[in-house]
Amino acid sequence: MSFGAEYFVFSLLPKNIKLTKYRTTVLSVVLCGCETWSLTLREECRLRMFENRVLRRIFGPKRDELTGEWKALSNEAPNDLYCLPNIFRLSKSRRIRWSRHVARMGERRDVYRVLVWRPEGKRPLGRPRRTWEDNVKMDLQEVE
Repeated sequence: MSFGAEYFVFSLLPKNIKLTKYRTTVLSVVLCGCETWSLTLREECRLRMFENRVLRRIFGPKRDELTGEWKALSNEAPNDLYCLPNIFRLSKSRRIRWSRHVARMGERRDVYRVLVWRPEGKRPLGRPRRTWEDNVKMDLQEVE
């Protein structure tokens, strides 16, 4: 298996620079527009897998002190090493901040009208989908 030059250069960088690049560049691109997302469980799982994959790549394998073997990090290990808020906390805090911003808007603003608008007509059968407003209410309950 051959790796490109960018893989070799990435492996030479110190962990603090890799983490800074992840926080400033990667997270800002991944979370672009997350204020308006209404995530399903499948999408949350995919975001968690992405974050674990990136953090495993940054921290690399660890050497076992007893056996001397190299082992890949478990799902909890990168989160223990990465002491900053995870991707869900960032998206929830951004969603709460955006909801406060929209709530302060006047009634003439289109964004506010979309927030308070109630559709008319019949709803489809089955369980209603989780809306953005439901997500904000759940986020606020978790914060309190």
